[in-house]
Amino acid sequence: MASELGQLLKNIEECREKMITLATHSSMADDKVVEASTKLDTLLNKYFTLTSKENLY
Repeated sequence: MASELGQLLKNIEECREKMITLATHSSMADDKVVEASTKLDTLLNKYFTLTSKENLY
C-alpha cells in the first residue's frame, strides 16, 4: 500500500507540474490545461479515498 501511495503522489506532482507549465504558456481555459486539471482532480480524489480508508482502520 505504501508503494502505491508513493507512486500516486509522484503522479500527482508530475500532473500538477504539467498543468502549471501548460497554463503558463496558454490560458486556464485551454483544452490541454483543462484536461490536465481534470486528470489531477481524479488523482487527488483517488489519493484522498485511499488515505481516508486507512484512517478508518
